[in-house]
Amino acid sequence: MLKNRKLLSPLSILMIIIIIGAGITWLIPAGRFDTLKFTKGQFEFTTDQGMQTLDASQTVLDSLHVSIPLASFQNGNIKKAIAVPGTFHKIESNKQGLAEIIQAPVKGITDAIDIILFVLIIGAFINVFHETGAMTRGLQTLSRRMKGRETWLIIILTFLFSFGGASFGMAEEALAFYPIIVPLFLGAGFDLLLPIAVLFGGTHLGTLASFTNPFSTITASDAAGIAWTDGLTGRIIMFVITTGIAIGYFIWYAKKVKKNPSFSYAKSNEDTPQYEALSGGPVSLSKRDRLLLLIFLFTFLALIGGVVFLDWWLVEMTALFLAASILIGFINRVPERKFVKQFLKGSEDMVGVGLIIGAARGVTVVLNEGHISDSIIFYSSQFVSNFSPSLLIVSVFFLYIIFTLFITSSSGMAVLTMPIIGGLGMMADIPTREIVNAYLYGMGIMSFMSPSGLMLPSLAMVNVDLKAWWKFIYPLMLILSVVCIIALLIGIHLK
Repeated sequence: MLKNRKLLSPLSILMIIIIIGAGITWLIPAGRFDTLKFTKGQFEFTTDQGMQTLDASQTVLDSLHVSIPLASFQNGNIKKAIAVPGTFHKIESNKQGLAEIIQAPVKGITDAIDIILFVLIIGAFINVFHETGAMTRGLQTLSRRMKGRETWLIIILTFLFSFGGASFGMAEEALAFYPIIVPLFLGAGFDLLLPIAVLFGGTHLGTLASFTNPFSTITASDAAGIAWTDGLTGRIIMFVITTGIAIGYFIWYAKKVKKNPSFSYAKSNEDTPQYEALSGGPVSLSKRDRLLLLIFLFTFLALIGGVVFLDWWLVEMTALFLAASILIGFINRVPERKFVKQFLKGSEDMVGVGLIIGAARGVTVVLNEGHISDSIIFYSSQFVSNFSPSLLIVSVFFLYIIFTLFITSSSGMAVLTMPIIGGLGMMADIPTREIVNAYLYGMGIMSFMSPSGLMLPSLAMVNVDLKAWWKFIYPLMLILSVVCIIALLIGIHLK
């Protein structure tokens, strides 16, 4: 009986983690690094005594032992405040109690409101489009044309989403694709885990082997004081290897499920009728269907193009889906009251996902307000500081796996840790590019299971429980971890 027992719901899991995080604030001494931020042509140096303005010069950076070139601040590659090496100090503790635990998910929702709103509008957009019938007919047509070549869906889509993660940091954007990919995969005879693997897993594969991702590779390289092109060839090779391994694993699982549906770790859930498998015979697409599908496709192309070329982020992406929803309603001649009803119904379906995103952010809120995020970084770096180069680089990899449980922002992780961990690498004569790689690999591996990231919202989108996801993903995590460790050990000997 215990074997078939389901785990708690995502919100309950996150509340337990918030409670654990609050408990840790009673055990780890509170501490903080001084920070340096470039703004309006000057540096803002913040200590416990307050903030003082410093000249934006390389001399100032050198005096603070910050190994980052001045140009990295001036060209906008480092936008957040960085931790200044050697400035960690204990501060008055702010132990998190019952009131803070209850407030944490609320503060998390406030902090993540832009992402939550993005998800709500995506839900509205998808429902408005779904009500036209064009999506169902279009997917039926595509499914029929892919008959007998379903594995190519896995190959092509996993590569594309992994490339999106590795090249421009695709992450939250992938949430928009679930309502399209899930029925297509169910119609191909796959289960509910494969869409999560391809979308969520694919983008995080890209995080692991990022080569031009501005939020991770470029920010981390700048924060470590090296050019982001240092190690580019190796990261491209890792991208090919890790993406190839993942695709092979996904195909193996897909073929097992297709051959024997009882092998599936996750069964189709009747609570998600919008994800029913495609059915029915051949259909014909009307001119209106083709126009609606074209608008649908253009919306997603505009999303990617805006992020890559126009520096769009959540406000612009959300506005895009809002405008596309209105345009689709207008073309389909939906009465105003009916359109609003469809729009609100779609948003309503995503409220649960939005609450999970906010609660996940609440974990970070508890740690930050308990003043132990910096402490975790400092004491961890002190522990490994006297290790041999080989042991140090492997330890840094595992440290980033641990850090990712507490800090899910790749750029935030980079500016907080790279000035500190990068300095350890230099003292051990380890190429700084490998410290950056250890950061990428560690964050990439743990992002598959980090409860404070996008894992739980992604599972909620498809209504798959954590137990099924863990059973599916842990073998791949182990394989990729071995590959990453081998790559790091080889890399430290290539000067």
